[in-house]
Amino acid sequence: MTRTWLTPQAHERLRAELVALMTPHAADGHDEHATLNRHQRELRIRQIQDLLTKAVVGQDPPDDGVAEPGMVLTVRYDDTGETETFLLGARDAEHGEIEVYSPDSPLGTALTGARRGEQRHYPVPSGRTVRVTLLDAVPYTHFLESVEPARP
Repeated sequence: MTRTWLTPQAHERLRAELVALMTPHAADGHDEHATLNRHQRELRIRQIQDLLTKAVVGQDPPDDGVAEPGMVLTVRYDDTGETETFLLGARDAEHGEIEVYSPDSPLGTALTGARRGEQRHYPVPSGRTVRVTLLDAVPYTHFLESVEPARP
């Protein structure tokens, strides 16, 4: 079973959403619109339950510079020189202000297992291949510590 890395905050938000979704709604009737809403709610319930069942919560991966779920990655897009920093984790759960890419996305798949300085490539829908270099990979909590202001 593939494990899904979540922050404690994302895990709690998903649990709260699950409780809210599972609470009976007085507006549920037997018309087509209510059936569709019920169907969408049931799909989301299953999706969240699956995420929570596979969740690894708040356990940082080792600080070894290797890209894996739970790491904040900084990459350079080699064709443009632009850089981007993002969390490699579950996209279905909010992780605050940082952009999140799934390990199953083309970019996430290409980078998983990469070490600092390593170049990887991945296909985009246009058919082009994009080359990226992993500049840094740090555990999410280490990243948070570096961006949060020091407390007196």
